[in-house]
Amino acid sequence: MIFKETKLKGAYIIEIEKKEDERGFFARIWDKDELKSHGLNDNLLQSSISFSKIKGTLRGLHYQKNPYGEDKLVRVSRGSAYYAIVDLRKNSPTFKENFGVILADRNYLMLYIPKGFATGFMTLEDDTEAIYQMSQRYNAKAAFGVRWDDSTISIKWPLKPSIISEKDKNLPYFS
Repeated sequence: MIFKETKLKGAYIIEIEKKEDERGFFARIWDKDELKSHGLNDNLLQSSISFSKIKGTLRGLHYQKNPYGEDKLVRVSRGSAYYAIVDLRKNSPTFKENFGVILADRNYLMLYIPKGFATGFMTLEDDTEAIYQMSQRYNAKAAFGVRWDDSTISIKWPLKPSIISEKDKNLPYFS
């Protein structure tokens, strides 16, 4: 596994290392010791799957407030999506900055998102599926969000959204 820190401290793109032969390849997508050796949370408690039927589906920006903040490891297992993360840690030098990356079944990249970040994504293909591993269980009372189109964050989404849930349409602006 190859770890590349993004411009947002603590957030990483993780590239798998393929062991290829005539059959195809084999690669690790999870290694507790590798995460730990990079100073990342290796105690992931829950896995979830997200499936979106329509290209342009936008979900987010979501996060859980402390003490239920969660570290996440995300991989797109079918299709592709643009993932955007926003640093909400008030004492961080990258507070309110965002970073985006395309995760796809064909590029095998993963995104490690530390607690204190909001996360959102937009599907770039129909029938896109993402798998999440989280360090906390979902807690509805701690679940919050920020508007996907907030001008103080200024995420450059690759498409005009085709579907956004009513809940996400009504998330508050950052200010």
